[in-house]
Amino acid sequence: MKPTVFITRKLPDEIVAPLKEKYTVRMWDSEEVAVTKAVLREEIAQVDALWTMLSDTIDRGMLESATNLKVISNLAVGFNNIDTEAAKEKGIIVTNTPDVLTETTADLAFGLLLATARQFNSAEKELRQGGWLSWTPMGFAGMDVHGTTIGIIGMGRIGEAVARRANGFNMDVLYHNRNRKPEAEEEYGFEFAELDDLLKRSDHVVILAPFTEETKGMIGERELSLMKKTATLISVSRGGIVDEVALYDALKNETIFAAGLDVFETEPIPIRHPLLTLPNVTAVPHIGSASVKTRHAMMKLNVDAITDVLEGKEPKNRVV
Repeated sequence: MKPTVFITRKLPDEIVAPLKEKYTVRMWDSEEVAVTKAVLREEIAQVDALWTMLSDTIDRGMLESATNLKVISNLAVGFNNIDTEAAKEKGIIVTNTPDVLTETTADLAFGLLLATARQFNSAEKELRQGGWLSWTPMGFAGMDVHGTTIGIIGMGRIGEAVARRANGFNMDVLYHNRNRKPEAEEEYGFEFAELDDLLKRSDHVVILAPFTEETKGMIGERELSLMKKTATLISVSRGGIVDEVALYDALKNETIFAAGLDVFETEPIPIRHPLLTLPNVTAVPHIGSASVKTRHAMMKLNVDAITDVLEGKEPKNRVV
């Protein structure tokens, strides 16, 4: 009997075709609507491989029903949606999709920084709604990006890619990370800083740290109060690192200038969320890796990982 694969969202036929040639493949029939928990639990109890999205919660309770499951391949770099300890206990391999999305996500991060600093969203909204009646000396005046200081929290691959882009804008680059990056410091002139110092000195703070117990809520009221009143905060890694209540207050009270957000504590973010009422928030729906080329490359890594495990090989991007 062929091994069975379940895919939790509808994906392009040409991407799934290599799996269909070898295995029995079942796929949720919607791209926009997430698979239900009931269906997911039923499938986990039966299948040999599970292809998941970041929006799928695969917790210990869900994994208890797994009897034949050998691999969970997650369409993301992050995998905090999966209880990796529970998977490890049951001998289930978990893989992710690193590296191929580095430059694309860095593009988004820097683009979001530019849009936030220069108030693209409020300017476009006014134009579309007929509010642009005349050129005004200080109309939609934002903050410069070139020649300023960027502070990057989380200097992994994506952080370094953002920092290289910042060099092109003649920015001074500060970074905070668990480990120093002496080679990057020497080659590009990046400067390591403790978190408080980075927050005080930066004109633009970009969060690229992974979501862990250590980073959960690491940017709260105290940290935001250390930032310049002219500073922007850009969050593109995972929701939950920034305290959204504290951020709302800081933006509302003009403790900081603006925020650009690609990630949120709850996703999709509720349409009536207080942050979405603020004109100094630029928000996009978790699209860091959303280019056609990159998403297809990520999916190819998932296909390869599933195939490798089902054929008894070690997958390249194993996290547990």
